Amino acid sequence: MNLRQLEYFVLLAQSEHMTKAAELANTSQPNVSHAMTVLEQELGVALFEKKGRNIFLTRHGRVFYEYVQPALQELEKGQHRLQEMINPNSGEIEFGFIYTMGSTLAPQLVQAFQQEDENSEIHFVFHQGNSNQIIRMLLNDTIDIGICSIISEDPSLVFQLLAQEELVLVVPASHPLATRESVKLQETLSYPYVYYGKQSGLRPYLDRQLKQLGIELSVQCELEEDHSVLGFVGEKYGIALMPNIPSINSYPVKKIKIEDPLEDRNIYLAAKKNNLEIPVLKKFYDFCLETVHLGGR
Repeated sequence: MNLRQLEYFVLLAQSEHMTKAAELANTSQPNVSHAMTVLEQELGVALFEKKGRNIFLTRHGRVFYEYVQPALQELEKGQHRLQEMINPNSGEIEFGFIYTMGSTLAPQLVQAFQQEDENSEIHFVFHQGNSNQIIRMLLNDTIDIGICSIISEDPSLVFQLLAQEELVLVVPASHPLATRESVKLQETLSYPYVYYGKQSGLRPYLDRQLKQLGIELSVQCELEEDHSVLGFVGEKYGIALMPNIPSINSYPVKKIKIEDPLEDRNIYLAAKKNNLEIPVLKKFYDFCLETVHLGGR
């Protein structure tokens, strides 16, 4: 049993005429007749009976029609929905990004993209999480495109450098170090740290930087998300190393430049390779890379 047979069956049931059904299906009468013979043989029951020049459904055929006709309608709706989703001018994009990108780069890219007339009808659904969660959502097809760190070597994913973040020290506003504008990390080791947890994409980067400097921190607690880190620092729970994000200024903390030679944290645009074959997704993916490159980020 295949879809073409079921389409011929419905057309024949509705037209009650072999020639008309063939015309509606844009095929020959023998093709429709053969398809119905094979379908009846597979089902083990007659679906039609002939009366004069017309063909009518049998009792079993009427029962079968009650299931096949709405099923084909649903398949047509599904096909139409998919075409809407991938349409390069009015499709849908599930876009995920790490928390630090939610206040700056992600909304800037989406707004700039939708401001172009040909993209104004494209709809976005947004998702946030840490890099592990973004990667997992990409692999599970929950999102189409993501902004995150590289923490996966899955061959189905492709990563392109999108942005870089400077690392800074954040301390409570009343902390002894708050009078400083810059500091070496060695000077901070007597203070407890609020650190990023193992599920954070920032954690491998921080561990690598500290190992290169030969520094071991006194970790008071571990958290996954930037604003939670800022909240704990603001409540004098400890000090923290974190990306230089705009929301730091919204908390009762002091941002201090780090004098040690640290690498900037790389942020990537990520997608499944096969997703980039879908026109609307490839369009947004290329736009993001081109826009960031032209902006000199």
